[in-house]
Amino acid sequence: MSTVTSSSPAVDLAALKSRQQAAWSSGNYAVVGTTLQIVGEQLCEALDLRAGSRVLDVAAGNGNATLAAARRWCDVTSTDYVPSLLEAGRTRAQAEGRTIRFQQADAESLPFADKSFDVVMSTFGVMFTPNQEQAASELARVCKSGGRIGLANWTPDSFIGQVFRMIGKYIPPAPGVKSPALWGTQARLAELFGETARDVRTTSREFVFRYLSPAHWLEVFRTYYGPMNRTFGALDAAQQAALTQDLLTLMESRNRSGDATLVLPSEYLEVVIERK
Repeated sequence: MSTVTSSSPAVDLAALKSRQQAAWSSGNYAVVGTTLQIVGEQLCEALDLRAGSRVLDVAAGNGNATLAAARRWCDVTSTDYVPSLLEAGRTRAQAEGRTIRFQQADAESLPFADKSFDVVMSTFGVMFTPNQEQAASELARVCKSGGRIGLANWTPDSFIGQVFRMIGKYIPPAPGVKSPALWGTQARLAELFGETARDVRTTSREFVFRYLSPAHWLEVFRTYYGPMNRTFGALDAAQQAALTQDLLTLMESRNRSGDATLVLPSEYLEVVIERK
């Protein structure tokens, strides 16, 4: 889910979004997404959610932050542009007996009135929008004055940031497209929210990937993580082997398990923005 500025008309943002939507619809991101649940819980604590708050989860995937907010008795609306992920979130909510609204929506064109929500949030979701400026504008638009926007974004130098960069070696992004990992930098956040934020607070955190082995992580991500599934599908056998080795080498360099398993931290930026 990278962008382009208005000064780069050569990039077809609609076509790029269509390709990205197809990528996130492939595999089954819910298998990976569920393992990230702790990030949604921590973000809700950072936002200091209050029971009864109107909360919007944007690019919610299968509902990690959605469920975390609902567990705090908030009035939650969960959105994504991939119907199967919304259905997975709905199934999880039903299993917990939570009443949550699930609605298909594009993060760059949210179907809600101005200032509709007390809190707007996204964990590893809105950072992948093709038009970063438009997505940030929409988050701010639907958040009330004095409300809060909460984000969890991978940083450029994190493990996942390096994975994005490695994929780009094999399938280069379109010219003029910005990396999604820029959302994990204070400088880019200032560009995106400087005019609408009263305050921007960031905290560097780590999510730790815990898998049976590096090969197990690769098997899961290659099978279920849409962008990686599509990347491998677009490469020939030799390129697939090369990418596999590159990813395994990267994991081995960052694995802190000391045994055969994978215990690999990946930095992300936890962001709390107070809306003007």
